[in-house]
Amino acid sequence: MNESSNKEKYLRPTWDEYFMEVARTIAKRATCDRGRSGCVIARDHQILVTGYVGSPAGLPHCDEAGHLLKKMLHSDGTVSQHCVRTVHAEQNAICQAAKRGISIDGGTVYCKMTPCRTCAMLLINCGIKRVVCEKHYHDEADSLKMLEEAGIAIEHLEDNVQTYENM
Repeated sequence: MNESSNKEKYLRPTWDEYFMEVARTIAKRATCDRGRSGCVIARDHQILVTGYVGSPAGLPHCDEAGHLLKKMLHSDGTVSQHCVRTVHAEQNAICQAAKRGISIDGGTVYCKMTPCRTCAMLLINCGIKRVVCEKHYHDEADSLKMLEEAGIAIEHLEDNVQTYENM
């Protein structure tokens, strides 16, 4: 009997699983412990750029200076605290593309949760064609509507809503 027949066959990850795992690794560099998030933008099975949640270059990070919390009123009438010290992972990935002259037109975004309204608008204007999220965002209605209207496919790998650390 062949030795390899006794072993379970290795299953390579799908491209979505692969890029999402890279996004999870990128998130480990995030500097806001409320929702460490990472983003990968890929096209044609190649990573174009990455980004993670962090303060603008040269400014203090949440991990150093604490959170800069602002009250946010959501469309359903609820109010939550939102840290505004940092730039979102998707925004930082877009900035990296601009800084390096890399077109992300036609790309796929891999991120922790449904992009916020602002990130969704930026992704639409950058020509992103698909968004793959690990989880849902609690205030995602506007984002989902805009992405759908723009013809951008969005998929969620999990059906639960992202919760935040240190609320």
